[in-house]
Amino acid sequence: MISESNLNRYRLFCAVAECESISRAAELNYISQPAISKAITKMEETLDTRLFVRNHRGVTLTDEGKLFYEQLKTAFDIIKEGEEQIHRIKELGIGRLRFGASAILCKHMLLPYIKEYIAENPHVKITVDCQSSSHLFRLLYDGKIDFALMVKPENLSDISFYSLGEIEDVFIATPSYIENLHIREESTVFEKGNIMLLDGENVSRMHVDRYFKENNIVPEHILEVSGMDMLIEFAKTGMGAACVIKRFVQKELDEGSLMEIPLPVPINKREVGFAYMKNAKLTSAMERFKEFYENYPS
Repeated sequence: MISESNLNRYRLFCAVAECESISRAAELNYISQPAISKAITKMEETLDTRLFVRNHRGVTLTDEGKLFYEQLKTAFDIIKEGEEQIHRIKELGIGRLRFGASAILCKHMLLPYIKEYIAENPHVKITVDCQSSSHLFRLLYDGKIDFALMVKPENLSDISFYSLGEIEDVFIATPSYIENLHIREESTVFEKGNIMLLDGENVSRMHVDRYFKENNIVPEHILEVSGMDMLIEFAKTGMGAACVIKRFVQKELDEGSLMEIPLPVPINKREVGFAYMKNAKLTSAMERFKEFYENYPS
């Protein structure tokens, strides 16, 4: 590593080379002529090479001095460019954010945050990895995403979690499906109805399975679907009763095109929020987003 004293000598050397005058270089750098002469002499002794030829008009570079000057100039130009890029990054707020979320949380919860954040920080590059909650843990631990929008994990030893509120799982269906099922089967939805659920590896499905077990509910007909958006669409067609997050179908429930199926015991609500690794070194973009969601209107 170049010491600060050597770096300063190199700057003075370049100044003398460009001015072709020790006195002029001393004037521009607010330093005495003897100090510059001493610095140049020290460099020549260290390199065991003569860098300048002195004459009555000033100084000129030797061949070795020209070579050394070109190398130093290139190095200082690179340093200057780096400084300018850092200032530009700070001034414009340039950065990168990597998010992870399930497809349904991304669509209904993450995108509104991203939309407003981009409006305030247009120079931040954003990527989103849509994965199930179980995969989001691994992406966080491997450092492949900065933030995960997810259901609050049971173990928070390694994760910082900021809650955005609760979500509620409900069963929904079209009124006509429920009416026809009662006419046809004269039984409850869970006894004879077509129960549409997310696939078995999904965290939301595991939550519902625990609810079934705790309340001795054993659906006879189960249709597994890979995404909640498809569950909602299948329910709208009258294919059966689907377990979905209530807030994502509130409009349809209010309109009456879908209805909520009463349950003997409500399914426990779950917290959802932004998570990041406690040991993560937050970038300026991450710091800004953290401050953004903590002050986001509820």
